[in-house]
Amino acid sequence: MAKNDKPDTPGKKDSFVTEITPRSQDFSRWYLDVVRRAELADYSPVKGCMVIRPYGYAIWELIQQALDRRIKATGHLNAYFPLFIPESLLTKEAEHVEGFAPQVAYVTHGGGEELEERLVIRPTSEAIFGTMYAKWIQSWRDLPLLLNQWANVVRWEKVTRPCLRTTEFLGQEGHTAHETAAEAEEETLKILALYREMVETEMAVPVVEGMKSDSEKFAGALRTYSIEALMGDGRALQAGTSHNLGQNFAKAFDITFQARDKSVQHVWGTSWGMTTRLVGAAIMVHGDDSGLVLPPRIAPYQVVIVPIGRDNWRETVLPRAQELQREIAAAGIRVTLDDREERPGWKFSEWELRGVPLRLEIGPKDIEKSQVLIARRDTREKLGVPMEGMTARLLELLEDVQRTLFARAVAFRDDHTQHADTYDAFKQTLEGRPGFVLARWCGTAACEAQIKNDTQATIRNIPLDGPPAEGTCVRCDAPAQHVVRFAKSY
Repeated sequence: MAKNDKPDTPGKKDSFVTEITPRSQDFSRWYLDVVRRAELADYSPVKGCMVIRPYGYAIWELIQQALDRRIKATGHLNAYFPLFIPESLLTKEAEHVEGFAPQVAYVTHGGGEELEERLVIRPTSEAIFGTMYAKWIQSWRDLPLLLNQWANVVRWEKVTRPCLRTTEFLGQEGHTAHETAAEAEEETLKILALYREMVETEMAVPVVEGMKSDSEKFAGALRTYSIEALMGDGRALQAGTSHNLGQNFAKAFDITFQARDKSVQHVWGTSWGMTTRLVGAAIMVHGDDSGLVLPPRIAPYQVVIVPIGRDNWRETVLPRAQELQREIAAAGIRVTLDDREERPGWKFSEWELRGVPLRLEIGPKDIEKSQVLIARRDTREKLGVPMEGMTARLLELLEDVQRTLFARAVAFRDDHTQHADTYDAFKQTLEGRPGFVLARWCGTAACEAQIKNDTQATIRNIPLDGPPAEGTCVRCDAPAQHVVRFAKSY
């Protein structure tokens, strides 16, 4: 592996780290600049696909590990199911196949020969899980069956963006089977709460929970619940979904069991997933004009040490910097030492671009005073910290950075959440990218479609703890059924 491909080594000096489009000027361009300049991902020769580079993959690994721990703690086991699915399996659930048809990729030839039956490249795995569950589940004693897989998924997207929406992406899919409808609903909401806690705790990204409208729910599901996050440009992002599948897939794939009363019944199913779009969420929620701003818990390096000195710095400063690196690493902090020959100011810009939460600067005068200078990436505040007890201070600062980033994101979301009581006010509010707009809705698909046509906004979800729907729909005179969150989205 080349030096510049290591997660702890930024790119060459010709990476033009200062050339990032300002967020306020062009948010989309800023996002793409950050993804490429920070070496998170790059375009592959296949249109719509991305190569995840080591630094970007390190962020994903930390998110993945945090989520995996939580999934296992709730009694789920990891397994792996094939990438290829016979077309005949996918078509068993009519609503499901219709929903995914535009995004399906097929394999028609293998080993130079045409296949007797086309193979679908996994767009989601309900079909293959259902097929195997039908073989494995015989009795109520086999339930609940709680499996999860970490895998790649292929959906033939027309509009793609690295780390956000790509033709191939990584993620997890949980698929469970239960004895009763109540157990399936409990599972669906349990995972939704797990997703929210993980994203808020680890990524410092606040989300709102709710149920999807029928037109926005997962194809073939009984109900879909989601967590929605607000990006820095006022657009919403669906960060995770949890689906109560009811018995739809159980009936399609004949997943039955002998119940306690000896009758034969269909199982109740759920499925749920999160993907590498969470990396994109972290970029868009926390980043600034200088690049990434990473919450410490998902930062590949929480601290970077930059030695400062004159020509003989390798003899005077570097040995003490190396000692500090060992001390900091021993405290469980992810730390890297930048001992390249580049100027300190250039290194500062590089590590700011990469979003490292804390930068530790050490020079000859610092060694004399037995202190270091610590710069926070989130606030850009600089602090003189004694070397004695420094690791404890670093741990405190990392926790404070994590809290500060979450509080900042909550404040942004709250400042960009508005209410609208009339349709004129609703349309006016949705001009541009205002964030979430709460409004009353009659519950009909026709009204929902007209609102989307007029404003390009969709119902992100119906709040689980929302206020009562008193009055009429924001668009028509029909009685309101729900107060829902509208937003323009990615």
